[in-house]
Amino acid sequence: MRQKEISSNIRPLKPLDAASETHWNTPLRADAFDLSDDEKIERIEKHIREIMLTLGLDLTDDSLNGTPKRVAKMYVKEVFSGLNPKNRPHARLFENKYNYDQMLVEKDITFYSHCEHHLVPIYGRAHVAYISGGKVIGLSKINRIVQYYAKRPQVQERLTVQIGKELEAILETQDVGVVIDANHMCVAMRGVGDTNSKTGTAYFNGKFKDENVKREFLNFINS
Repeated sequence: MRQKEISSNIRPLKPLDAASETHWNTPLRADAFDLSDDEKIERIEKHIREIMLTLGLDLTDDSLNGTPKRVAKMYVKEVFSGLNPKNRPHARLFENKYNYDQMLVEKDITFYSHCEHHLVPIYGRAHVAYISGGKVIGLSKINRIVQYYAKRPQVQERLTVQIGKELEAILETQDVGVVIDANHMCVAMRGVGDTNSKTGTAYFNGKFKDENVKREFLNFINS
């Protein structure tokens, strides 16, 4: 998208204070990790099988009989693997030896997620920027942070804040900006059936709340 399009469509999200942090945490039960991955796969496989049988599908067909297990493994090991904190990226930091005091932008990070309301795909691009407060992070780790939070049932607003908050915590700076533009299949393949619309969200904190810095970030995105 061009800068004008991003600026007109994004929904800026205000930084959250400590009292409201639970609003950007993914809702999880206290016993969310009592079961092993294998136990979860076994349980989910049974439920997927029951759903398919209820829909009238013949699971003796060689194209369908392995589907419940495949879906269960995909849920636990792949598309919802970001729910498990053991999969959280370990970010390696480096000293900012070059005294680089301008923003660093990692743009067009492709991600795939799932809408938590219908469990259908959300896919799009994340654009992330920060200004070093003394530390820098390996570029690939920014991508991994995006992927980690995307691989869970999500709403785009929460995903945007989670990426921003994670970078703030790792880098020990509030000078972070995140912009996401994404397609929602819950809009395209059901309900209104709109295949053209995109959703934009943004998180600006620290120096990125300054209009000039924000504009510079958007210019990087559109260059």
